[in-house]
Formats: sequence, C-alpha cells, structure tokens
Amino acid sequence: MSHTFTVVTMGCPKNTVMSEQMIYRMEQAGYTAVPGYMDAEIIILNTCGFIDSAKAEAVENILELLRFKEDGTLKKLIVVGCLAELVREEITEEFPDVDGLAGCGSYDNIVEVVESALRDEHPAVFGDINAPVTECGRTRLTAWYSAYVRIAEGCNNRCSYCIIPSLKGNFRSREEDAIVKECEELAADGVKELNIIAQDITRYGEDLEGKSLVTLLRRLCRIDGIEWIRLHYLYPAGITDELIDLIAEEDKICNYLDIPMQHCNDQILKAMNRRGTKADLLALVKKLREKIPGVILRTSLIVGLPGETEEIFEELCDFCKEVRFERVGVFSFSPQEGTVAAELPDQVDEETAEHRKELLYDLTDRIMSQYYESLVGKTVKVLCEGFDRIAEISFGRSYADSPEIDGKIFFKAKPRPEDGEFIDIIIEENYEGELFGSPASKEE
Repeated sequence: MSHTFTVVTMGCPKNTVMSEQMIYRMEQAGYTAVPGYMDAEIIILNTCGFIDSAKAEAVENILELLRFKEDGTLKKLIVVGCLAELVREEITEEFPDVDGLAGCGSYDNIVEVVESALRDEHPAVFGDINAPVTECGRTRLTAWYSAYVRIAEGCNNRCSYCIIPSLKGNFRSREEDAIVKECEELAADGVKELNIIAQDITRYGEDLEGKSLVTLLRRLCRIDGIEWIRLHYLYPAGITDELIDLIAEEDKICNYLDIPMQHCNDQILKAMNRRGTKADLLALVKKLREKIPGVILRTSLIVGLPGETEEIFEELCDFCKEVRFERVGVFSFSPQEGTVAAELPDQVDEETAEHRKELLYDLTDRIMSQYYESLVGKTVKVLCEGFDRIAEISFGRSYADSPEIDGKIFFKAKPRPEDGEFIDIIIEENYEGELFGSPASKEE
C-alpha cells in the first residue's frame, strides 16, 4: 500500500505549477495524492518568501501542520520552495520536527527528499537555482478548462527591493517547442484558457536563438480549442510595438495586460533600479489605450519606498487618477535582507507606509468602482465557472477577470450552463464591485 500525500500551495501561480509538477512526480513514483491533509501521511508545503507577510503566513502554516502532525495521521512534513531557500538554517533550528527541506533548485528532487524523510534522515536539498528549466508532466490543480503555463523561470531585472533573483536564479526560457506541445496537450484535454506566466514574460526567448514572446504567442494562437490567452507579468519597458500589434490583431489574446509598474516617480523608479521613466509609462499607457480597444490594465504599486516623500506619494496618486487602472494591487514596502533597497537612506517608517497604502487603495478602489459601473448595460462574454446552490445563481469571469485574482460575474440562466461553457451576459447591476446580469439571449 502506497503512502498518501498532499501538497499545500502558497503564493503565486508559478508556485501552483511547481506543485502540479511535484504531484505528478510523486504519483509516478507510486504515492497516492489525497485532496486535503486530514488523510495525508505526507504533506509537502510549497512556500512563498517574497515579502514579510508571505514569510509570516508560511511560518503559521508550518506551526499549524506540526500541531496536526502531533495529533493526526501525518507522518512527515516537507517544506519546499522560497522560504526553504531563503531561511534554510532558521527552519532547521526553529522547527526541528520538520522532516525535510527542498529549495527552489530542487523541486525535481521531491521524490528523493520524501523517501529520505521517510527513512528519518531529515534531508535538506538545495540544487542549482540557475539550472535549465526541466520539462515535466503535471497533475493540474486548476479547473479543467483553465491552466497556467509557465514559460520561464528566474529573473534578470534586479529590482533593488526584490529577492526573487537570489531565490529563483537568472532568467531561463523554456524551449518554445516544449511550451507549444504542452499547450496542444492542454487543449486536447479541453482547456480553453491559457494563463501565460513568468517573472517577466517580455524577456521570453532572449536566451534562445530567434525566439521571443511574439513568436511563441503566434504559435499558441494557432492551437484549436484555445479561446483565451491571458498575459501575466509584463515588464513595462519590455512591451514592444510588435507585441502590442499582435495583441490588438489576435482575438485569442485577452485584452487584459498585467503590467507591474511599481511606481511612477523618476527618483523612486531609479532607486528601484527599474528601467524607464514616468514619461515612458504614460506613453505606454496612451499607446495601449489607443491600439487595443477595451484593454484592461492591471498593475501593482509599492508605497513607502526609501526616499518617498509626501509630495512623491501625491504624484503617485495623481498618476493613478490620470491612468485609471481597471485593476490595481497596492503594497507597502517590505525591506528584505540582502536587497539594495533595504540599505538605502531615508527609509519610510512602517506606520507611514501603511497609511499611504490605505489611502492609495481607497483611491484606486473608487476608480475601479467607476469602471464596474461603466459596464452596466453592456454585454460581455463570460466563461462559466460554477453554481452557488445557496443563492441559486451561476457565476463566471469575463476577459477582464483573471482567475483567483479578480472578481466574478453572477447571473441566472435556464437551462443552467455547464462549467467551462461561454455565455453572453448583459450586466444589469454593480454592487460594490460584484456584477450581476442575465443571458443576452434568454432560452427560458
């Protein structure tokens, strides 16, 4: 009888893909996956360590699972990923009951780590974070009609506040043929939405002969069965005219662009070691709005960077009023040990940074609410995702809504649509960012 296991995933969609690959490797080795940790003999905790809140959440999970280990059927707890890579010695010292560690360069070794832990050897495996990306099957955790496609690993941007390069290594593209083959297989399995992810997808192919994000996307658009291709994490300075033209001309590529801008002030951008200026960002937004009708712009912004004065913060607020992002994530600066930004002069105190975060969140939330209100009366194509049996209402997402990040659109339809089905919905009401509507052509 094989051992049962489960993988608990924290952090970004890139971690979801790594978890899917670990599950595949474990199943190929004869282990049995179970959906929750109540019945698992082995738990693999795939951690995030990008900012302090993520590290704190990972530690809370370790403590909770160790308590469960004392009381339940759990035999072994394996901690993998970013937190393990970042604070390997601290985990070993503070949590001696953790049975094994694997860093970001050792996802491929998960079976060996588990088997070593089962022999009570307390393995700690940390491979080469700059090794070429390994091709591997996966057992998907997402809905059957939607999948994340990781096209690269690591990052070369070296933003001064970010520890990702030290955890994940330099930027390495997957081979284009391997990505296309994977997406063809996903389409054959019924997947309709591809969510393209990497730390910076605009760099894709720079380490491959004659390849680029554009060459890859052209091939993905030719795959039968795929209806939506969504682009996540485009570095602003890497968005070329060729890429913009492709997005505008290809119906399959969602007019939804996730472009982390982080700030707009030139002094702060320079301190962040970001390429480009405020003028460059405004010019990019203008070009995107002009060339891609109905484009949805998502960004992330960081407040409280060293050197950010009240005047600079006001400039950021004015920038948001001018650009009017449809989707925004706001974060306060979290100094990370070993980064340049943690040592910069003129650090902003935590209370001030948190206050600015709240102010900017409120501002961008009002702008987003106005966007939601503008949708009332319009017809949108919705990918059905489920049915709320209590409220007796179906829900789904439009091209403007990324899975697990953005909101839902709720509607009543008879007959009830199947999950993964597309349906046209007239938006009739906006209630605090939740949209309600009904089928454009009623079949009742």
